[in-house]
Amino acid sequence: MEKKRVGIVLFENIEVLDFCGPFEVLSATRLNEQRRWEESSPFEVLLVAEKNAPVVTTGGMKVIPDHTFESCPKLDILVVPGGWGTRKELKNPAMLNWLRTRASEVETMTAVCTGSMLLGFAGLLDGHRATTHWRALNWMRESFPSVTVEDDKHVVDDGALITSAGISAGIDMALKVVERYCGEDIARATAKHMEYPYPENNARKIKF
Repeated sequence: MEKKRVGIVLFENIEVLDFCGPFEVLSATRLNEQRRWEESSPFEVLLVAEKNAPVVTTGGMKVIPDHTFESCPKLDILVVPGGWGTRKELKNPAMLNWLRTRASEVETMTAVCTGSMLLGFAGLLDGHRATTHWRALNWMRESFPSVTVEDDKHVVDDGALITSAGISAGIDMALKVVERYCGEDIARATAKHMEYPYPENNARKIKF
């Protein structure tokens, strides 16, 4: 398959697993498991931030982006993580405008946890089915009346838009992306390599 370029957007106080989970899945994918160490992933994964400076996560990890909003090349897939930092980014015109622009270009737009709230405030969830972290489900309902909020699903696949529940759900979301582009066998092989149980059903993993 033609290599797909994935952009994972970063911001201050981002949740680590929200972006590292999808990064690991997509960078670990191989079309030929027997040639894992000779071949690269069919996904080119880039970290993108507003500014060319280290981004500090919720736990204090410092992450260096590959590109700024301005220098980022054309993307095929967009991943929008969440975390406490989304509260500030909801009021950041540069972030919201960049998401709107990129959403019009990509084949698949995805969000993890409260990253879906960023998409919502950018006007990109209207008329769609979506989900988010369980603590933010009511916030999503109140903020976006035209969105069908799925509170019982771990990952919500609504065509070109895929959203997922909190934090670790980004791994399952990314496996859904692998399945979409590479097939279920490749997605299962990726999960096996990671020693991660392949999601056999799509029920939300926790009760709340």
